[in-house]
Amino acid sequence: MEIKKNPDMEIGRNSSLYFAIGLAIMLFISWQLLEYKTYDKSIVDIDIVSMDEVFEEEIPIVNVNTPPPPPPPIAVQESIQIVEDVTEIEETIIESTETNQNEKIADPIISVSDVAVEDVEEDVEVPFSVIEDVPVFPGCEKGTKAEKRACFQLKMEEHVAKNFRYPEQALDLGIQGKVFVIFVIDAKGYVSSIRSRGPDKILETEAERIIKLLPKMIPGKQRGRPVKVPYSVPIVFKYMAS
Repeated sequence: MEIKKNPDMEIGRNSSLYFAIGLAIMLFISWQLLEYKTYDKSIVDIDIVSMDEVFEEEIPIVNVNTPPPPPPPIAVQESIQIVEDVTEIEETIIESTETNQNEKIADPIISVSDVAVEDVEEDVEVPFSVIEDVPVFPGCEKGTKAEKRACFQLKMEEHVAKNFRYPEQALDLGIQGKVFVIFVIDAKGYVSSIRSRGPDKILETEAERIIKLLPKMIPGKQRGRPVKVPYSVPIVFKYMAS
């Protein structure tokens, strides 16, 4: 006997319809998932505040021993005694100091001999190139002013050459150069205010030593009065290589 199928019970008859419905449902669900929005939730921490019973501390009452207020001042009754004035007071008469044209003022007569004139020595410094009478070096007393000036410079060169000594320390270190020594021949003929400027302190010290050995001179004069005269001497320190 052949088995026949019931056409109403055939499963694959409406399969395309079911597939279309299922596809539509899946598309709808996918669209809803894509459109779904989420928001950050603020985190709120809700705490419970518990209040304990307030403890009131009892402050003890301290009695401060305050001193009693001072007593009120006692009123002193002054007794006034009236005494008769028996002393006579001499009144001072104030005379006027104003003058008029009729009064004559006596002019004191002062003679020239009564005036004390004090000689003040001026600290004048005149350069060597413009001074009238140059300082006189010992041995240059004779001659004219020009001859004394030339003799002074010659004697100064001879003095430097005679007392020149090259410092051993400068030789060992190879120090050489020119030292300018500036000094002053004061109003008494002595050498003072010696200053030097050179390439090294060793050479400066030696140059100042030479100038300190200068003898006393006859001071330079300007308008017949002794004055200070500044002078400058160059001293060359140079060694010859062997």
